[in-house]
Formats: sequence, structure tokens, C-alpha cells
Amino acid sequence: MNSPDFSDFDAWLGKQRVQDEVLSLGQARRLAATLDLDPEPLTDGGALPAGWHWIYFNPSPARSALGPEGHDAQGDFLPPIALPRRMWAGGTLRFSGTLRIGEPAERVSTIRSIEHKEGRSGRLVFVTVHHRIAHEDGASVDEEQNLVFLPERPAGAAAAASPGQAPVAPEWSEAFTADEVTLFRFSALTFNSHRIHYDQRYVTEVEGYPGIVVHGPLLAVLLLGAGIRHTPGNATPTAMPHTFRYRAKQPLFCNEQFQLSGRRMDAGSGAIGTEPDGGAMKLWAEHPTRGIAMEAELESAVALPL
Repeated sequence: MNSPDFSDFDAWLGKQRVQDEVLSLGQARRLAATLDLDPEPLTDGGALPAGWHWIYFNPSPARSALGPEGHDAQGDFLPPIALPRRMWAGGTLRFSGTLRIGEPAERVSTIRSIEHKEGRSGRLVFVTVHHRIAHEDGASVDEEQNLVFLPERPAGAAAAASPGQAPVAPEWSEAFTADEVTLFRFSALTFNSHRIHYDQRYVTEVEGYPGIVVHGPLLAVLLLGAGIRHTPGNATPTAMPHTFRYRAKQPLFCNEQFQLSGRRMDAGSGAIGTEPDGGAMKLWAEHPTRGIAMEAELESAVALPL
């Protein structure tokens, strides 16, 4: 196989894409139903829960424009990186206001950085995309999204070593299982046609995974929602964090039960603390035997006014 072309992609830095969308009530209520939450409290004019902007602003390329893995073809907004596997590795969300259900909003996406690195499996390319989501009252979400492009997985390649178990005992923990219906619905809500989330033959024979993969953004939404609910004084639909950082460590698979866990941290030292007004919360999604799948940190959650 020919070596991938790692041309200089400096010309892509600063490239922008602008998308406008009405944050429809029906879409938000469908995500609530997918997460087994009561959709009735969601109303037009009400606050869109933190992180739920991911079910909006999703490109809709023609089926004929998709690559063999189901992603939209590169070379339009994202650079044409000659690596066959693309994953959502993590990111940071900063909230400066509240997005309102039923109202129009705009997302401006900008390619911030493109980095080449060497990994155990070969050459990797990391792309950071900045998203700014605003409505008529100003900006509400400032996001950095980290994508990683990976080489083809060799046939029979061993799985990566486990990232290990959580270093501390959780203050709280919730069990969740993402079954086929959950993954189908989340793919539909995000218009995500990446075949690792629904095509058993593709994911096992081509990607080399043991089963259908749980979406990274779904894990992030679950952790963010759980962290807000367990922040003292903020167990309301309008509670919003200041900052949410997350990083994927390893995949979870369809029909696996995993734990969403968290523990408050002391804002001054970064140590685990027990004070109700701690400035941050450590969050993680954990498989019972393989260890942490995603780790995150939630800072300064506060209830925003209606």
C-alpha cells in the first residue's frame, strides 16, 4: 500500500464554515426520549440543555458524497488527509449563555490547528476545529473539537492497553447501557452515518472492533448531564456549566453496561475534596473490566436564570 500523503495543510488553517439552524423543539424532545428523560419540560423558549447543540448544525452531504466508512468526503471543509479512520477524540465546551429551544442560532466553525504525530500504529494527524454558536443576544457556546485521523488497523491487531481504573472512589455513580435502539436514534439525531455505529460487518471486519461502537459525543452528553445533576444546587433543567473538558480513552460497545461516575474536586489545589462548593468535578465513564472509556472535568456549574 502506498504511503499516505502528508502534504502541508497550512492553507486549510483558518478555513471557515457557517451554518444556521432553528433549534427545534421536536429534535430536543427526541434526544430526551433517547436518553430516557421526560421530554415534557422542554418547551419553545426554554433553555436547551448543555451539550445538546450537538444534535443541530450537522452537515447533510449527499449519499453519493460519502466515503466508504460513511463520513462526508474530506476536501470541502476538512483537509483531504490520506488516512482512512477518523475519530472524535475530545474537546472543550465553554458556556457564556443559554441557547433557547425554538429560536434560530448560528454556528461558525474554524480550523484552528493541524498537527502530525507518530503513534504506536503509525502516523496520526490531529485537527482542532473551533465552533462558536451564537443567537441574537450574543455567543452562547465556545467549543474546541479535537479530531484524530488514524491509519488502517492491521488485520488481527491487538486492542490497545486498558487505560486502567478510576484513581479515586466516586461520590456518585449511575449505570447506563447503550443498546442498538439508543445508538440508532443518536446517529439519526446527529445525522451521523459513520458505519462503526451501526454496521456490524464493517466494524468487525474492516475496523477490527469486537462490536458496534458507542458515539463519543453520546458519552460526553451523558457525563455532562450527570455531572450537572449531581452538582449541589444545580439539579434543574436550566443548570449550565462554565467549562466542560472531555477526552476519549477507549471505545465502549453496544449493549455493554458502563458506569457514569463523578467526584467533586478542590478548585484551589486540584485535589479531590468534599466541600459542596468545590469549583470542579471530575467525571468518568468506566467499563467494569476494561477501565475508563472517557474522562472529563466540569467547572463552576451554576443555574442560569430563565
